[in-house]
Formats: sequence, C-alpha cells, structure tokens
Amino acid sequence: MIAVIYVICAWTVTILLVWKFLVSLQKGVSYVKRLHAIPCHKCEYFTNDYRLKCTVRPMTACSEEAIACPDFEPKTPYCKACAKSCHQLN
Repeated sequence: MIAVIYVICAWTVTILLVWKFLVSLQKGVSYVKRLHAIPCHKCEYFTNDYRLKCTVRPMTACSEEAIACPDFEPKTPYCKACAKSCHQLN
C-alpha cells in the first residue's frame, strides 16, 4: 500500500516538473520572438556602436520599447542626405 502511494507521488512530481519545463520553454520562445521584433538593426539611424546605438532615440535603442519606434526609417544602400543634395543639383 505504501509503495503505491510512493509511485503516485513520484509520478505526480515528474508530471509537474515536465509541465513546468514546458511552460518555461513556451515563455522563453515567446520572449525571443518579441526580441526578434525589435527593428533597430534595420534602421537608418542605428549606428551599431555600443556607445551610441541610435542617433535619434539612444535610451530606447535595442530594447522592447523600440518595437513601435515612430522614428524608424528602413536602411537604404545610400545616404538620404546625399540623395537630397543630388536632387537639388539636378
């Protein structure tokens, strides 16, 4: 009789540990997906320098607050300031 109680307790603990592991894994995956939504590395203002990550919003650069950044500009193969000056010359 006592052996049955021990087996039930052992299985209960095992199931709880597996359940906690799966819940933690799910939370980790959702957190990583949220971090991959940060658009800073694709922005024109991102400097890729640890001292000044963003020239417009340095305090929120590369953080979760930057996901909905109103100053996001997609990177272009050339400088936008150069393009504006070239249009003025033509």
